[in-house]
Amino acid sequence: MNPYIMATLLFGLGLGTTITFASSHWLLAWMGLEINTLAIIPLMAQHHHPRAVEATTKYFLTQATAAALLLFASTTNAWLTGQWDIQQMTHPIPTTMITLALALKIGLAPMHSWLPEVLQGLDLTTGLILSTWQKLAPFALFLQIHPNNSTILIALGLASTLIGGWGGLNQTQLRKILAYSSIAHLGWMTLVLQFSPSLTLLTLLTYFIMTFSTFLVFKLNKATNINSLAISWAKTPILTSLAPLILLSLGGLPPLTGFMPKWLILQELTKQDLPVLATLAALTALLSLYFYLRLSYAMTLTLFPNNLTGTTPWRFQSPQLTLPLAISTTATILLLPLAPAAMALLGP
Repeated sequence: MNPYIMATLLFGLGLGTTITFASSHWLLAWMGLEINTLAIIPLMAQHHHPRAVEATTKYFLTQATAAALLLFASTTNAWLTGQWDIQQMTHPIPTTMITLALALKIGLAPMHSWLPEVLQGLDLTTGLILSTWQKLAPFALFLQIHPNNSTILIALGLASTLIGGWGGLNQTQLRKILAYSSIAHLGWMTLVLQFSPSLTLLTLLTYFIMTFSTFLVFKLNKATNINSLAISWAKTPILTSLAPLILLSLGGLPPLTGFMPKWLILQELTKQDLPVLATLAALTALLSLYFYLRLSYAMTLTLFPNNLTGTTPWRFQSPQLTLPLAISTTATILLLPLAPAAMALLGP
């Protein structure tokens, strides 16, 4: 792709998100979300592969549906209450509709079906943008509307952690596994959204760091399915030994960074007199942990299922920058000691 066009599209992505961040009016927030969607569509379809075009079409249709529902809900709110202000959502019907529209935008269960299919059709770089940057604007709106409909948020969060764990169990494609991992993490964020918005932001930040590392590892190894991970030891032995730690951090095992948000969320849910919900969330984390362990096993403890000499990968110098990967990997593995500082920032 022409670098000028690429720069324009990336500027559009940034502009759309910034407009949504800065808006207090529903119409402006909707415009930001639309600019965001229109900027990523050419990035998704740039390879002219039938799968990429199919993924782009699916993404466009779901985002257009969510945006239309959001606009309809905000108009309904203005009609019922006379308010276009994002923080003045007082009527339960438009609030519920907007919550569902934003859930469809980010891919929360049960509106999640598009996410694995779309991610599977993209290359890893665009998939990384879709899994991280595209979640920012809807979450900014989620945090602003202060959803008072606790039942629907808890139902969406619990369904997402469950389906995110369950859906990834039988997958062999790495991008689909990462999509289900994304659904499960979004479920954790949604569970605690109404009790501690700052904790949701912390979880979103750590999820971004861990997902960034995982995508860069797979990109460096040019891996798209589990079998292709098995030859990574011949290409990048040191990175292959670090990759299980990145994956287990995504799973939330101590003493890795990914344990911190899960620990704090379970603590918050227990404080709110929701021990059953906390227990269910912890049990659904085991499902996700299984497929991270499966990936770790495939990378470090198995050989590629082919003994022909022709399958040995050529070790060309990779054009990919390794500094971002080094920084994000360090952050993914070693940030747990900062948990007390995070707790102090989150406040009481």
